[in-house]
Amino acid sequence: MRNRRAALAAVASAASLALTLTACGQNSEGGGEEKKGGSEGATIGIAMPTKSSERWISDGNNVVKELKAKGYKTKLVYGEDDPDQQVSQIENMITQGVDALIIAAIDNKSLNNVVQQAKDSDIPVISYDRLILGTENVDYYASFDNEKVGELQGTYIADKLGLSDGEKGPFNIELFAGSNDDNNTKYFFQGAMNVLKPYMDKGELVVRSKQTALNQVTTLRWDGGTAQKRMDDLLTSSYRSAQVDAVLSPYDGISIGILSALKSDGYGTKAKAMPVVTGQDAELASVKSIIAGEQTQTVYKDLRKLAKIASNMVEASLNDKKPEVNDTKSYNNGVKVVPAYLLQPVSVDKSNYKKALVDNGQYTENDLK
Repeated sequence: MRNRRAALAAVASAASLALTLTACGQNSEGGGEEKKGGSEGATIGIAMPTKSSERWISDGNNVVKELKAKGYKTKLVYGEDDPDQQVSQIENMITQGVDALIIAAIDNKSLNNVVQQAKDSDIPVISYDRLILGTENVDYYASFDNEKVGELQGTYIADKLGLSDGEKGPFNIELFAGSNDDNNTKYFFQGAMNVLKPYMDKGELVVRSKQTALNQVTTLRWDGGTAQKRMDDLLTSSYRSAQVDAVLSPYDGISIGILSALKSDGYGTKAKAMPVVTGQDAELASVKSIIAGEQTQTVYKDLRKLAKIASNMVEASLNDKKPEVNDTKSYNNGVKVVPAYLLQPVSVDKSNYKKALVDNGQYTENDLK
């Protein structure tokens, strides 16, 4: 679906060029640098959630790089975890005349009006990693297999504790989930529970706090400080005479907060071994923590590949083509099933971080020192 304004601009530009060449007695051969895409230098608006997370900075940079390689101009903004600010930023980009939008939502239900404005202006909307809910005005979704992320975390815990090999425990576990306004949170949690709940039902895994429902374990804005406070409270209320054996953490920033609380309570010493602590995004600080024997695992998602998928969706949408998708069933946003392309995540721990992260160029050995 080509943006009408872009098409009109292209026609006007061509007419102007023809008049100029006629007046000057020139032909068009050898004129300026040829555009790489069929976009005639279209401008793409990119709305990312926050600069407080390493991964979103990488996402923004990667998306800009991919789009510029295709000949596009870009406008990149960060909403700093303020939904109102993100809405205002997107409204401004629509007013400024962007030709397509790539949006990683802060609050997945706050964008309905602004994406309607995009639709009214014939601007395609690509939902980036976090699905925008409650609107028909999302064209495509670029993400990872989010339920698989949770399954990798849950499976790692079961394997590390020996449960998958027949060990009966019981082992004590506490559960953390992501932000309640992020659609991915339920997929991560469900994936982990697919693996862990059977052990919980058999009493082989015990949640001493009894906080097992998703609405009891979410962490607003994925904030590490919020997670640290909750972990402190759990240790005080439920573990005065017991030890934590595992913590399901959905994201590295949350994991760092959990680890801070655990270390303050004496974990990581001879008297108290550090529990299994999962994570997600393979952020540099957490990979270093894994190497140091603190955080146990993370889930790596190659954001370079995600940026490429999103940029390809833009390219196709602006040139009246259908982007490549590999899932047309899973992601119902409450109004429609959004066609998606899902990439596969990879479980990473101390045993394979070099192969998973260094050999593929994500980090260098020096980065990890």
